Amino acid sequence: MYDMTAAHNGLKFGTKVKVTCMATGKSVVVKINDTGSFGRKYNRSIDLSYAAAKALGVVESGITKVRLEIVN
Repeated sequence: MYDMTAAHNGLKFGTKVKVTCMATGKSVVVKINDTGSFGRKYNRSIDLSYAAAKALGVVESGITKVRLEIVN
């Protein structure tokens, strides 16, 4: 919850991903630590921890458009 982590259905655990919020322009790097249970059914690609969502400024809205980039 307070670490920069996220869940993603298609990425391996430990993958680092740069997440950029299209609305705010802010970016964070998160580490994938869960597969999540949201997937295509809810039209979501990633589920961010509270810390990551707060850093992006999207805690209030809960959902926003983001760009994902795998970090080496």
